[in-house]
Amino acid sequence: MRILKFIVFSSLLFLFACQNKRSDIMALSVPKVSPTQQGKGITMIYSDSARLKMVMKAPQMLTYDKNVKEPFTLLPSGLTMDFYTNEEKLEATLSANYGIHYPQRKRMEVKYNVVVVNKNGETLNTEHLIWDEVTKKIHSDAFVKITTAKEIIMGNGFESNEDLTQYQIKDVTGTIQLDNKDL
Repeated sequence: MRILKFIVFSSLLFLFACQNKRSDIMALSVPKVSPTQQGKGITMIYSDSARLKMVMKAPQMLTYDKNVKEPFTLLPSGLTMDFYTNEEKLEATLSANYGIHYPQRKRMEVKYNVVVVNKNGETLNTEHLIWDEVTKKIHSDAFVKITTAKEIIMGNGFESNEDLTQYQIKDVTGTIQLDNKDL
């Protein structure tokens, strides 16, 4: 009987001693990739044909372009972007708490407390926004709220040109008319 108890106890001890935490196993299977470039307090100026197009500021920027399937730049602490017209006048501003840019696809995604203000003072609020640099369009499938001088329009998803002057809300959930006395 003692031998049987010893064998059962030893077997149980062996089984429990060999268990690993799932997080430990996952950590072994996912390679750790370090950024190839990193910076703090970044200001990037984009121009085309010597004309100012955009100024981006970010507290932190991490670029991953080695040992990854697709290169990307991560802006984990947020960003602000100012977009300019061909006459170098401010056209729109964008701010978000997180951003990721895919240079090969020419696509940028921003998330969390996304605010876009166009030259007319109209404001877009959402939690997720995608900017396609090739088509020069921005879109979202998340909840959006657009505030104009006369109304607040809410919906789920929208599409727009990149300066947010021509937009379409996909699934309008509400429109609130504003009186001058409300402002």
